[in-house]
Amino acid sequence: MTDFQTIGVIGAGAWGTALAQTAAKAGRDVLIWSFEQDVADVINNKHENTIFLPDVVLEPSIAAVTAMADLDVCDAVLAVAPAQHLRGTLEKFAPFARRGLPIILCAKGIEQSSLSMMTQVLGETIPSAIPAVLSGPSFAIDTAQGLPTAVTLACKDEAIGTALIEALGTPRFRPYLATDLIGAEIGGAVKNVLAIGCGIVEGRGLGKSAHAALIARGFAEMTRLALALGARRETLAGLCGLGDLVLTCSSPQSRNMSCGLALGRGVHLDDILGSRRSVTEGVASAPAVVALAKRHGVEMPICEAVDDILAGRTSVEDAIEALLARPFTLESA
Repeated sequence: MTDFQTIGVIGAGAWGTALAQTAAKAGRDVLIWSFEQDVADVINNKHENTIFLPDVVLEPSIAAVTAMADLDVCDAVLAVAPAQHLRGTLEKFAPFARRGLPIILCAKGIEQSSLSMMTQVLGETIPSAIPAVLSGPSFAIDTAQGLPTAVTLACKDEAIGTALIEALGTPRFRPYLATDLIGAEIGGAVKNVLAIGCGIVEGRGLGKSAHAALIARGFAEMTRLALALGARRETLAGLCGLGDLVLTCSSPQSRNMSCGLALGRGVHLDDILGSRRSVTEGVASAPAVVALAKRHGVEMPICEAVDDILAGRTSVEDAIEALLARPFTLESA
């Protein structure tokens, strides 16, 4: 079995840096690619990512690069570029990716222009790669600080998936193997949209009961879409589905929930996003999730309401009233 000793990380934001840190703590040599030269410089010179993940001293086995060609020595690569930028990033990396290279997709979203999942984007840009998906309830700062974290690592080839887990896992960063890539991807993409909805509920002061109801009914929407795309129900009940949903919908530390909180309090979306350097994935994923659901005849009223609010087609108050006015139905419907 391949010894995944040298790990590449594409993307030096908070999550990419956190994954680089945990891979280094697992004993790997890590090359992290940064789009920004200043980020690479500070990682190499100060062993810290002061811009995206401050106050975390990085392991000495982490080196930052800005040339994709430098990643050609890697035994496996974690692709952590934002979902809407993943295609372009992988196209730049493609000339340097050896045949059969495991590429672990860590972006949580659906491509707006094509409604493609990240595994589909990878298949179109680097078809010779072995795809895997890493998803689950994990805040970057928790992972980087070594707080206990459990995630799903989905790979159709169980032997390679197991080897990747052995290479990346530690007692405090625990990947669990799955083979359902679609389920792992849908869970990660949809929960970001639902987290914006939960933030709106909190920001509007609608109470914990409404918050819990939105999580539960949102989970039903997530599951319906995943099953329509061929995923397995048990995948959505695991870390990459329910687990990630609960975390992201329950903490203002989440960029998506904090975005919803501000929207619920009356802040304009442009002002929210303009104050941030990091990407709020749920904003970009909402229209793609809704369009994909309509393509497959799946009803997702909560996600539709969030998309309408983000697009300015309806107000927060009108969206809430429309959801509450929906006909009563079977819970399983």
